Amino acid sequence: MKTRNRQSFRLGLWAFATIWMLIIVPLSAVAAPYAAYVVDARSGKVLHSENADARLHPASLTKMMTLYIAFEAIEHGEIGLDDEVTITRNAAAEPPSKLGLKSGQRIKLRYLIRAAAVKSANDAATAIGEALEGSEAAFARRMNRTAQALGMSRTTFKNAHGLTEEGHLSTAHDMTIMGRHLFYDYPGYYNLFSRITADAGIGKVYHTNRKLLRDYSGADGIKTGYTRAAGFNLTASAERGGERVIATVFGGRSTATRNARVAELLDLGFRQAPTRVAVNRPAKPVYMGRGSTQVIRTAGDSEEQGVAGKTVRLVAAAAVKSSLRPRLRPVPDTPVLVASQDDIEKALKAAQEVEVAAATLPGAEQPLATQSGASPENVIQVAATVPATVKPVHRPTDLTLASLQTSDEDPIQEVVTRVSTSGGRNWGINVGRYPSQYAARKILLKTALSEMSTLDGSLRKVVNRSNGYDANFMGLTRETADLACRRLQSRQITCFMIEPG
Repeated sequence: MKTRNRQSFRLGLWAFATIWMLIIVPLSAVAAPYAAYVVDARSGKVLHSENADARLHPASLTKMMTLYIAFEAIEHGEIGLDDEVTITRNAAAEPPSKLGLKSGQRIKLRYLIRAAAVKSANDAATAIGEALEGSEAAFARRMNRTAQALGMSRTTFKNAHGLTEEGHLSTAHDMTIMGRHLFYDYPGYYNLFSRITADAGIGKVYHTNRKLLRDYSGADGIKTGYTRAAGFNLTASAERGGERVIATVFGGRSTATRNARVAELLDLGFRQAPTRVAVNRPAKPVYMGRGSTQVIRTAGDSEEQGVAGKTVRLVAAAAVKSSLRPRLRPVPDTPVLVASQDDIEKALKAAQEVEVAAATLPGAEQPLATQSGASPENVIQVAATVPATVKPVHRPTDLTLASLQTSDEDPIQEVVTRVSTSGGRNWGINVGRYPSQYAARKILLKTALSEMSTLDGSLRKVVNRSNGYDANFMGLTRETADLACRRLQSRQITCFMIEPG
């Protein structure tokens, strides 16, 4: 009898301990399958891979695709940033994380994009998909078409937000491909992923991984993800000294351990990545929106849509019928002045001398540009002497000129400060982050002199960040900013576009 009682007691104790563990131990602590993948973003070279092709739950890394398609649709004129989207009952009912949208509410697309990118709001992601394709199911089909076009061969999407659903799977490899395309294909929107906070129209939202952005030097995105089935996922990108590394982790045990592992992988990437390497930009995919038909041929020969290894008949919206690249300017009748290396060096030296002279004028406690009412970040421009055979071109009237004359014999040099950026010139570009304000100003001047054809008339601005000084050119059109970045990147100069607002 005593033996039987002891066995019953042990069984009861074991059952109690099992129930206690299920209640006390959080489900997030149960390890999801782990995977990792690291690449040199410039060349696409693989620097580390572990279980990278295992099909796992991507969670909110899914929203990278949702946002990519949104950027693509804006570029092709399907929808505009200021177009208002009507929130459906389905979108409003999505579980957290969410923006708190109400059924029937109208909100601009730009706010939905910010909420999805920064807060990882599920209701905002669903609203974007429904606005573009009419339903979340139709949008998921478009996501799968785009994934195939990008080379994400082991990914299938079922929704726009990433909440766990049967068949909604991806890999660390594929999500790294997605992150690299976001950086290179839409540099003008990429800065969204580094914003600690953003205005989402109905309130301010905070970045889901602001700790890594603040703690890891050079980190500027991209996307976090968490569900019980997925664990803690992250695709992160960081840039240091012209080198850029992208790392993806699936199956982290917690936010802290995931961030620590991603930091280790980024460090590994920077150690292995060469200092200088030819930039091999990924090819931009065929547009997968509504309008014309496209056929992508894969391994099979049937026509079953959305299945890997099949021939997929796709519908593309508003296919571009003409090149969006800027047309060549007509050759002028008047002679064209070409600046040689000596001319550039002389102009740089002269600009520095004038800046020093402006700062040392009697009673000038601040640089002259500041006294004239312009921002102290604006760097002076020195007017070059034009031969008498060439008729000078009159500048716009929104320029403030302050003349300096160092002696009776010296030619008059003009300090030019632009104070207006009207006419749609509300885009910019960033050419790096530097340890000092002087270094940022110096690179701005050198870049302006080497890329005069696209950066002429822009504002050179140094922005003080917590981990350095951003060197920005502002006051550009979208087309000019894109062209300038492409030309600079072709010379292996770091550059990304800065969108309005």
